[in-house]
Amino acid sequence: MSDSEPPAVARPAIRSCRQPSTLSAVPAALNVNEVNLKLGENQVLAGLSLSAEPGEVTAVLGPNGAGKTTLIRCCTGIFQPDSGSIEVLGAPAGSPSANARIGLMPQSVGAWSGIKPDELLDYLASLYADPHPSDELIQFLGLTTFARTPYRRLSGGQQQLVNLAGAIIGRPELVFLDEPTAGLDPHARRDVWSLIRALRAAGVAVGLTTHDMAEAEQLADHVVLLNAGRVVTSGKVAELTAGKRLEQLFLELTRPGGRP
Repeated sequence: MSDSEPPAVARPAIRSCRQPSTLSAVPAALNVNEVNLKLGENQVLAGLSLSAEPGEVTAVLGPNGAGKTTLIRCCTGIFQPDSGSIEVLGAPAGSPSANARIGLMPQSVGAWSGIKPDELLDYLASLYADPHPSDELIQFLGLTTFARTPYRRLSGGQQQLVNLAGAIIGRPELVFLDEPTAGLDPHARRDVWSLIRALRAAGVAVGLTTHDMAEAEQLADHVVLLNAGRVVTSGKVAELTAGKRLEQLFLELTRPGGRP
């Protein structure tokens, strides 16, 4: 099987809360405009601007320290930028109306340490009017064998899959996936790829961070490359990779540690 072929696994019926008939009439799901953020003495985001469209996967790439996770935290209201603006689904980032319509898969969720995956997903589903059935997500993502194991006892890859299920169970219109396949074996990685493609097909705007350049080439409609909190290039994958691989472009335009 080539990397471009989705795995032959039945997937849950992915559907966004947004009605498909309205997709052509809506603006960008995410607008980040000239955002600056300084943490201590470190300028983490420096005049950063980007957008993400409904029904597309926007991959935000960059070395460690480039500002990717900090950007997600600003988009979800965890951090407040020093200047600039962020609009999420037509509302200010972090506002109740925005946060009710987004999903977030962070790199780690320590607060979930004592709960079992099936209990967690049932609880998260109860917070939404029309959630994805938790049993379908458990089956598709291969959580069945450890659904009754406390979260803290799961492997890193197993925790990643639970985090992903939690991010999409509420049928978000915009979902942020922060390195969703880190630590996964090839089978689980292909399942996650298939799920991301299904989210895109359902009209969900997917914000993806990853250090896997092949993954970005396979999944992304649009790529934004960061270094030192700034956008160094952006565009369609085919445009950016004309004559070279995405990894080569990454190495040419970024510095280790996200240094200027």
